[in-house]
Amino acid sequence: MSDNRLAEVTEPRFSRHETFPPRFGWLHKAHTEIVKDATRGSDIFHRDNAPVLLGVGKNMVNAIRFWMQAFKLTREHPHPDPANRAYVASPTWQAEWLLGENGADPYLEDSGSLWLLHWWLLSSEPGEHGAKCMVPSWYVMFHLAPFAKVTTAGMITLITRHVNESYPEDAVPAAESIKRDVECLIKMYAQDVEHNPNSPGSFEDQLMGPFRELGLLEGQGKGKERVWRFTSRSRGNLPPAVLLYACLDYASHFTGGNSISLARLANEPGAPGRAFRVREPELIKAIEPLVADHPDLQLTDSLGQRSLSFTSEPETLAWNVLDQHYGHIRRQEGFPTPEEWMQRYPGLSQGRKGRKAEKQFAQPETLDLIEEHA
Repeated sequence: MSDNRLAEVTEPRFSRHETFPPRFGWLHKAHTEIVKDATRGSDIFHRDNAPVLLGVGKNMVNAIRFWMQAFKLTREHPHPDPANRAYVASPTWQAEWLLGENGADPYLEDSGSLWLLHWWLLSSEPGEHGAKCMVPSWYVMFHLAPFAKVTTAGMITLITRHVNESYPEDAVPAAESIKRDVECLIKMYAQDVEHNPNSPGSFEDQLMGPFRELGLLEGQGKGKERVWRFTSRSRGNLPPAVLLYACLDYASHFTGGNSISLARLANEPGAPGRAFRVREPELIKAIEPLVADHPDLQLTDSLGQRSLSFTSEPETLAWNVLDQHYGHIRRQEGFPTPEEWMQRYPGLSQGRKGRKAEKQFAQPETLDLIEEHA
């Protein structure tokens, strides 16, 4: 049975990536171009010269637009001119913190930045102004899938079931859209994807796919019989500070008290343990030294259950831990606060109220159901 949490924490968006997983340089280049535009929002993704400005093929512009939103690096809102029906993009503060000229890691040279983006991609911010996860297919496979090994067909079947059981009928995509999501997810994370000569850009995806170095997905076998395994092990290239940031970030959204159990952080759908595929013992081992050195954090033990406790707001602590890891980006002279950035880009506080939302995807009237094979 599907977890109705899917509809609560994700947007029903499918195949908006144009089958292209994110590549090296895309995010930094897009952010650089977007901040050049007026603070009313950028229309770069709608311009005829967008391929030239971004240095990509025309069919990749929409993919970059999607990934910028999915990683929560931009938010789109109505054009200031009511006569212009196009949505414009404003850069988020966290995008400036990571990718700006004086940002933490503009060129994503630190593997910790890829783990951070992976967390932002899969996470959800509740509330009216919160940004939900925009890749429900990814959310299903990382947070709701009950197994470690699965075929491509098995992924499609599982995602289809969750989507049908979680979303209203008018939000269910065509079967082909879920298939494309699965193909993109595999190209994004698998270290040993078989090159498909009939798929444009598949070889470049392998060479230029930064998220493959996370080691989250491995293939076994060949062809249609190939089985994919989501790895679960100690993550040597996952900085403890990024993991602790994710734990505190999750706690800030999904707990109302001053502590959260490590079991929840490791096992709950939506939590860091599932997103990073890190078990509870490895999670504890990674964050324990940082917690021990932080005056506002503590690992407590009550009735055999260990918890992460905090004496101040977990969201504030999360950013303090992360910013310290990257050399105190926020302390640079002139670096804006989130509040100052919001004033600079007022479109970030806008929703799609007052204007009919864009149609998310085209789809036939009925979904072709996919049979599951044992």
